[in-house]
Amino acid sequence: MVLHIKYMVSLRCRLMVQEELKKLGLRYVEVDLGNVEIMEDITPEQRSKLEASLNNMGLELLDDRKGILIEEIKHIIIEQIHYSDSILNINFSDYISEKMGMDYTYLANIFSEVKGVTIQQFIISNKIERVKELLIYDQLNLTEISYKLNYSSVAHLSNQFKKVTGLTPSAFKQLKIRRRKGLENI
Repeated sequence: MVLHIKYMVSLRCRLMVQEELKKLGLRYVEVDLGNVEIMEDITPEQRSKLEASLNNMGLELLDDRKGILIEEIKHIIIEQIHYSDSILNINFSDYISEKMGMDYTYLANIFSEVKGVTIQQFIISNKIERVKELLIYDQLNLTEISYKLNYSSVAHLSNQFKKVTGLTPSAFKQLKIRRRKGLENI
C-alpha cells in the first residue's frame, strides 16, 4: 500500500516519518520523499493516528489524485535539483514526463491550475534556492554551480538569479543575512 504525503521535501522529513511509522507499528518497504510504501493495508484507526501525527509534524496525507500528481512532480524536481549529483542531459519537461509516464502538457496544466505557478517557475525557484545554498556554504564557484544546475552559462544563471532575488550572486554572497526559503515554502 502506498501513501502519499504532502510537504515531505527533505531527508529530515523522511526520518521523522520513518520514526512515526515505527511508533505506530507500521512496517514499511520504503519511505521516500512524498511517498511511503507500507507492507500491509492499514486500519482506519492506524490511518487516523498516522494522519494526526503527520499533521503535528506539518505534513499531511493526500487522497485526491490531483494533489498526489502535484506532489510527485514537486518531488521529482526537488530530488533532481537538491539531492542528485547527476546532470540532466534532457529537458526538465521530458525528464518529468518520462518519470511520471504521462504527457507533460497534461501535467503542466494540472500543476498550474492547482499551484498557481507553472512547473517552469517552480523549477526556477528551486534552482535559485539551491544556488543560494551553494553560495552560502561556499563549496563551489559560480561556474561549477552553473554546470551542476544545468544552466547554459554563468551569465544565464546570474541573470536569472538577479531577476528572482534582485541581487547578483556575488552581492548575495556578501550579505550578512542570507535569505533562503524552506523547500516546503517554494
